[in-house]
Amino acid sequence: MRSPTKLCLGLSVLLALGTGALGLSPAAASPSRPAPSAKTLSPGLTTALQRDLGLTSSQARTRLTREATATKLAPRAERAAGQTFGGSWYDSAHGTLVVGLTDTGGAAADSVRSTGATVVRVAHSARALDVTKSALDTVAKADGAPTAVRSWHVDPRTSKVVAEVREGAEHSAAVTKFLAPARKAGLLTINSVATAQRPQTFAAGTVGGDPYYINGNTRCSIGFSVVGGFVSAGHCGTPGSSVAGWDGSAMGTFAGSSFPGNDYSYIRIGNGWWTVPVVLGWGTVSDVLVRGSGVAPVGSSICRSGSTTHWHCGTVLTQNETVNYSQGSVYQLTGTNVCAEPGDSGGSFITGDQAQGVTSGGWGDCTNGGQTWFQPVNEILSTYGLTLVTA
Repeated sequence: MRSPTKLCLGLSVLLALGTGALGLSPAAASPSRPAPSAKTLSPGLTTALQRDLGLTSSQARTRLTREATATKLAPRAERAAGQTFGGSWYDSAHGTLVVGLTDTGGAAADSVRSTGATVVRVAHSARALDVTKSALDTVAKADGAPTAVRSWHVDPRTSKVVAEVREGAEHSAAVTKFLAPARKAGLLTINSVATAQRPQTFAAGTVGGDPYYINGNTRCSIGFSVVGGFVSAGHCGTPGSSVAGWDGSAMGTFAGSSFPGNDYSYIRIGNGWWTVPVVLGWGTVSDVLVRGSGVAPVGSSICRSGSTTHWHCGTVLTQNETVNYSQGSVYQLTGTNVCAEPGDSGGSFITGDQAQGVTSGGWGDCTNGGQTWFQPVNEILSTYGLTLVTA
């Protein structure tokens, strides 16, 4: 018998897309496609933000509208900043995109202000910060990173490279040696984290729900539909691994997969399955239509859908963060304070109706909270030459 969730999915797609609902001729999505206003968003998103971010209905609607504007504005503001660009983020308190500049008195600053963004002075350019962060990535790729180092990323708001290190190990020889390039550049900040906050991937054994199954014994979650299949996490399976759908029927195979280093995969489908531009709302929100993949700035609200814990929301904390899993480091992840649990791996991260990425891993759970990282979807599309299926 078809599950209630899947029945709801089919109905929502048919109602939203009409006779073209089978997704046989999906429209191509451009990563730079303008984000729509909150008025076009699926019902229930404001309710989810009220629950997880502590907002009123009015505040949630206003935030979604302003974040859509900031997502559209960010690439233009970065181009206007030129070499003075120090990073950007969404200021939820004021509802504006903030752009850090190393020079706030020149022509570049005036150009950025003319886009509508707020300008603040920062100590270092985004390029200098990225070079320093990349130096740590190079060491990790060559020699591995100490297990005490949880992750590292660029924080544009403080203009620093931030390393998350297990409490008590901040000054150990291995950690000191690994972080030396960032310390030498004068750009390092160390944050101490509890031992229990060690990130792990969110794959799991077969426990039911609304999953897809790999080789009959591992459960993960679908990320986003692309022409020919869907994208998910790389740690869920390897090229050639067989995939079965929520009902146990043959679905397809992994056509591409990368983990560690990256954490993404492409599953090619057949056997009567088709693609639709939908993220499941699990009854918490109406199923959400995907209309593009504009990148939400740091500070934006974001929601996640997965087969274990269903629908949860939070905010974007970091971008281009390297996370040091026990299996090895994964690069260019985006960090959030959204919770997740085993089986949610590969599931969708979305802001408004803009696809953001697929769930990689994290720490904590949806009872006590935690952090979750995702692999940005635009990198996956670019790597495999895929086209996002959009409404």
